Order: sequence, then structure tokens, then C-alpha cells
Amino acid sequence: MRRPFSRARVSSVSVTAEGIAARSRREVVLDVAFDDRRIYSFWLHRDGTRRPDGTRLVPWPHAIRKFLDGTTRLTLTVHETGQVVHDAEVRLGQDGAAGGAGRIAVVNKDGQPLSLDKSLRLVQTFDNRSEENVRPLLDAIDHVLAGLQAAGLEPFLAYGTLLGAVRNGKLIGHDSDADLGYVSAHEHPVDAIRESFRVQRALVGAGYRITRYSALAFKVDVVESDGHVRGLDVFGGFMRDGLLHLMGEIRTPFRREWVTPLGRATLEGREFPVPADTDRFLAATYGKSWRVPDPAFHFATPASTRRRFDGWFRGIRTGRPQWDRFYSRRRVPGAEPSELARYAAQREDPATPVVDLGCGTGTDVLWFARRGTPATGLDFVRRAFEAAEEEAGVEDLAARFLTCNFLEARSALATGGLVGAETGPRVVLARHLADNVDRRARRNAWRAARMMLHDGGRLYVEFLVQRGDGVLARRERAKIRRPAIVARELRSVGARIVERETVKIPRAGRSGGSPTKICRMVATWE
Repeated sequence: MRRPFSRARVSSVSVTAEGIAARSRREVVLDVAFDDRRIYSFWLHRDGTRRPDGTRLVPWPHAIRKFLDGTTRLTLTVHETGQVVHDAEVRLGQDGAAGGAGRIAVVNKDGQPLSLDKSLRLVQTFDNRSEENVRPLLDAIDHVLAGLQAAGLEPFLAYGTLLGAVRNGKLIGHDSDADLGYVSAHEHPVDAIRESFRVQRALVGAGYRITRYSALAFKVDVVESDGHVRGLDVFGGFMRDGLLHLMGEIRTPFRREWVTPLGRATLEGREFPVPADTDRFLAATYGKSWRVPDPAFHFATPASTRRRFDGWFRGIRTGRPQWDRFYSRRRVPGAEPSELARYAAQREDPATPVVDLGCGTGTDVLWFARRGTPATGLDFVRRAFEAAEEEAGVEDLAARFLTCNFLEARSALATGGLVGAETGPRVVLARHLADNVDRRARRNAWRAARMMLHDGGRLYVEFLVQRGDGVLARRERAKIRRPAIVARELRSVGARIVERETVKIPRAGRSGGSPTKICRMVATWE
């Protein structure tokens, strides 16, 4: 992709309910500001769609659409040169309406200003934070660096934090977090992973709250002076076969002497360790034009690098963004169990433990537990079952919840082994799992179920076979599955199908219409 040029001439700017349109022969980065406060930036050619009149339309980012109801002074500025190419009062309305009477304010619930980062996420960027606000982050960088050093590593500023330190000695205004990196002395991925978890345990012991991104990267939560939580990312790396592998985006020919011995650079008046050759390191990260500021920069990771890093370190996060979006708001368990839960309960002993694969909000798990049946819920996104987990704790129910990603074999088999280690038969439910995940994930789920049922019991499966007018919420995302294919998958891992039926779900509250059809199967293993 061609980088933007400072000589770009921007014309024919217009602002509508759809977005911002402009014309330029060359690629250009444009900053969008509301009432003199930068909100986000974009590349005109890369992010825009060419229209018949020669202009390119860049739609409003989804994250800020909810704020676009009112009036603002909108300025559009060429980022590299500071040339203002549009400066006018505009009135915008949600869903194309005329617009409200007030000023547009992109703020959080506490009234603190928000901007979009390079991934178009709403965050509090550094250009909206005072020196007092970010001092705890700088202190945390010092402390975490010391913790990593005490663990035997040689950590340094990385990514945007290194870029800001080298470029002008300051945190980048449009950035929203801080980044540290290190290159392990180990050359095998497994050894580097073990080291990363050892370091995490040391930091947790020092009082830090850690969120793990992958097997070789994690985030340290830092509380700023006003209570805002900022992330301090720690990316592990190692040398192998003449290549630097650094979590995030880097897999490139490199030499260890370009990393160590570490140098020093100043950031916000403090000295921090940096790679020995910052020019080569930043070129490996952002390309040879890293000196040119670009708030709309996107990493273009080669597919081969992504596949390798996913296989080594990130498999457990496969498919995570779509489910994070699905459960972006805290959801509470439903009042009534699913029909599959009732179906299984009618056929099984209440004393037989139940495991719900893909439990979602945990409604069925709580229902079984309240009936006196020990129940376990497995789901990919912890946020999905958090409310149910709290209810189970308050009521002292025999219910537990575990995170499990069926897209990743290690996660599925480890969880299957954990549950299966408890002796005795059990009931396993897979409600609308088969129609919401792909073949690889289904195979992992069936293998995990086999492990859980090695002492006896049954697997109850329900999935969509025809989409009609009676589609319920959880089936909206589902894909049609052929019963013969699901049955063949189960048999391939040793299952025997003992029951199978197709059930019609009529249109709610009305007669006629096209019914939704689901298939229910019951399987066992010997």
C-alpha cells in the first residue's frame, strides 16, 4: 500500500449523514476534529469508496455514530502538513434525521473526552490526558520494567511507546496505551511461553492485575489519577532461525545485536531502555517511513506470520472478536430454561451432573442447579456467564463456569480432560453449538464430549435445519446444518446415535407462515 504524500491536494470536501467525502489524486491522511478536538483520522483512498464524481466517501465509523446528533464545528486537516481543507459548522442527525439542537460531544458516561484509536475503538487518548493523569502510567512502566528485569529479562519500550520516545520524546497524542517488549534468551516457542507465564506470576505476586492476550503477551492494568484504567501491554519475543518473532506483528530477519545491549531514550522527561538499533527496530515494526506521523496506521501482517503466531500462541483467541461483540453488553440469564434442557431433564436422573457446551448466559446451568443437579457451563467469552456465575455464588448453587474455546484443540481437550477426570456418568448438552461454529470447532467439541462421557451418559445436540418465521434470538446467527453431516461427525469420533428427531417451531403467536425446524440428536459412547 502506498504511503500518503505531503504534496496531496484535497478538494471538493463535503460532510453528510453518510460520512466525509473529498477528492485527492494522491493518498493523504486527514484528521477529523469536532469543535477543535481531534476525534479520529483516516486515509482517504484506503478507507474511502470512489464515487461517480471522482470523490471518495469515508463513512462515519460505527463507534461514533451514536454521538452524531447535533451541531459541531468540523475541521478536516492534512495530518502531515497541518493544512486545513475544511472548516465549517455542520448539523448531523442520527439515522439521517435533521439533527439535534445541542453540540455534539464524543464523551463517556462521566463526560470524559473520547477519540478513536487506529483500530477505530473509542478510547481516552493521550492528547486528552494531563501530566497528572498519565504519571501513574509512567510509574507503572518503571515498575513493570523493574519486575521484568528481576525475572531475568531485558525489557524495552516497544511499538507506539518506542515510536513516541524516539520521534519526539513524548507519548503519541493519538495513542491510548503503552507497550513494552523483550526478546527471550530461549529459541523454542514452548520455552518462551513457560517464561512468559512465570513472569506473569511474578507480576501478580507484586500486586498487578494481569489480562492475558495470548501465550506470549499480556496486559497490565494501570489505574490513572482520575480512576481511568489504562493498559500497559507486555509483548514477548525470541530469536529463531535468524528471525525476530515479537508478539503483535513482527516476524522478520533480524540480529540479536540489533536488540541488545539495550540503549536509552527519553520519554516524558524520564529515561527508559530501548533496543540497541531503534531505527532497524521501528522499520521492522512500521516500515521505512516510520518517521512520518500517521495516526491512521494499520498493521499489514503477512498471512504466514498470522498463521504461525496463531498456531504457536494465539489459538485460544481464534474467533474471539465476533463473540466479544455479541456479548459486548453484560447479559443476564433468562427466566426459563431452553426446550433442550427440559427435554434432557425428562429423560435423565436429576442426580446426574450436567455439562452445557456453549452455555452463553448460563440460563440452563442455573436451572439445573436450582433443581439440585450439579451443573457446569462452558463458554468462550467469560462476560457471557458472569451474571450467572454471581447468581450461583449468592445462592450457593452446585454450579460452576469454565472458559473453553472449541476453535482451539488444546483448550477443548484440556477442558474435556478436566471435566472427564471426575468419575461417573453425566449429561452433556450442545444447544445451537453445531450451527454456530465451524467443522473444526464441532470436531473438537465432540472429542471433548467423548472425554466427559467416558464413564457413561448421553450427549444431547440441538441445531438448526430450516430457518423460518419462528427464529429465536440465539438462532439468528446460526447456520443451517444437515443432520446427516452432524451424525457423521459424531460417528467419526466413536459416537452412536441413539435418538434423532426433527422438531417444528411454529411462528410465535400466529398460525401459518414458515416454521423453523431444529434437529435433536442423542448420542452415547461405549
